[in-house]
Amino acid sequence: MMIPNPNVQVLQNRITAPKKELLLEIELNGKMKFEHLMNTIYNQFGICHRVLSANVEYVDGRSFGSVQLYISVTSEDYQELEFYLNKNKLLNTTVEYVCRKYF
Repeated sequence: MMIPNPNVQVLQNRITAPKKELLLEIELNGKMKFEHLMNTIYNQFGICHRVLSANVEYVDGRSFGSVQLYISVTSEDYQELEFYLNKNKLLNTTVEYVCRKYF
């Protein structure tokens, strides 16, 4: 007898969940390295991102400045990311990206 795996259903729901395109701006305050943050967003949360702009300065191995990312995520994934950023005291703002298509 085969027992259904509940994790498969959760994964299927995440794949079919509607995604939003967002522009995310993060203020780096020296508490986390820029490279570590980008790695965490991709590896831990599975969110592919594009760096639109980055103004990062390094002082004594700490990252200061701001970075703007383009991400395409589900609401649940974004909530998890936002919780992580707030927990690490990284100020962040989000704008929904809407692209006009002309036919």
